[in-house]
Amino acid sequence: MTRKLAIIPFALLILIVILSLLFGHNPTEIKQFAEINSGDTAWMLTSAALVLIMTPGLAFFYGGMVKKKNVISTMLQSFICMAIVSIIWVVFGFSLAFGDSIGGFIGNPGTFFLMNGVLEHKPWSLAPTVPLVVFAFFQLKFAIITPALVTGAFSERIRFTSYIFFICLFIIFIYCPLAHATWHPDGFLFKLGVLDFAGGTVVHMSAGLAALAGAIYLKKRTDTSENKPARITYVLLGTGLLWFGWFGFNGGSAMGANALAASALATTAVASGAAAFAWVIFDALRGKKPSAMGTSIGAVVGLVAITPAAGFVSLPHALVIGVVAAIISNMMVEWRTKTGIDDTLDVFPCHGIGGMVGMLLTGVFANKAINTANTTGNGLFFGETKLFTTHVLVLLGVIVFVLVASFILLKITDLITPLRASEDEELEGLDRSQHGESL
Repeated sequence: MTRKLAIIPFALLILIVILSLLFGHNPTEIKQFAEINSGDTAWMLTSAALVLIMTPGLAFFYGGMVKKKNVISTMLQSFICMAIVSIIWVVFGFSLAFGDSIGGFIGNPGTFFLMNGVLEHKPWSLAPTVPLVVFAFFQLKFAIITPALVTGAFSERIRFTSYIFFICLFIIFIYCPLAHATWHPDGFLFKLGVLDFAGGTVVHMSAGLAALAGAIYLKKRTDTSENKPARITYVLLGTGLLWFGWFGFNGGSAMGANALAASALATTAVASGAAAFAWVIFDALRGKKPSAMGTSIGAVVGLVAITPAAGFVSLPHALVIGVVAAIISNMMVEWRTKTGIDDTLDVFPCHGIGGMVGMLLTGVFANKAINTANTTGNGLFFGETKLFTTHVLVLLGVIVFVLVASFILLKITDLITPLRASEDEELEGLDRSQHGESL
């Protein structure tokens, strides 16, 4: 980043500091609400930490897949989200996602501006036994990893400064509106009865579709040399961290240490294991050797697919979801290689399609007996059609919204600061050209 380019973000950072000093609220007393449960709070604090570790896990997962000259750049694109998204979340991001609803589509940015009132506010209505601040920072970890997921699609060819600007726009105009519409009690999609337990729509579909838009907009990489993964051991390490953290991702979305959390943790374990094995076996059926990469990708696809369904389906159906998602995503990866779309790390076939499969199969297998919060109805498997029909229609709407919004945000970013690294920068490698570092 040049000195000239650094002036604007530095000025914004100083402005935020000034606003914090002028308008930041310092509570005189933290009220102890009777309904707060220490066990639930402890589990949510643990879950928040588990979800945060997924972002470094993703850095290793993606970093091991790219060329050696781009490992640091790819990993930093995930790590920087922990810094930037945290600032946005504290200033007005949490308010956009969970503030007072404006038409069911977005929250009022002033509701918790600079986190004012969060420490002493009553608990969130859907997480009544934990302090609001715990809920707010648990949700922050979801916001952090979502734009980080997008990076795999345009790895090895995006300028770092442009990427930073894009993820700011993505959080404000795509992630927060989707989170509000889906998870806020007054949200448009929430009122329609959409079931998204831990982020199949909000996190994985939004990231996967934005990734597809990014891959199309930035076009193919200039460096067409063999895409040999730099460190498959990094991929395995990243998968382990993601797998570990995902139990907080899904289990924590029960908002307490309860039977629903146990159910979500169990379905997460079943779906991921089934998907990992299904990916390897499906590769073998097509004449490929069982690989560490395939096992890792399969596990992640299973984790993605079970995310919207984790707290709504039974364990046998979780197994079905894992296997079906792995096979479909595997075929989509193969299809993608035959197109002109250069989705570097197959974010759309794995996260986008995995999220869509999970959303649709939630509409097939959701069981009201597992989660009483499901007031829409049972899934198609049980002979009811309302939930499945709702999910199909919302799926189509989300696809249109995210794709259109992503292309607009990519164009705006490109007009302000060019997205694409130059040919020389790309050939040199982004580690050196963007960061002056190398392995």
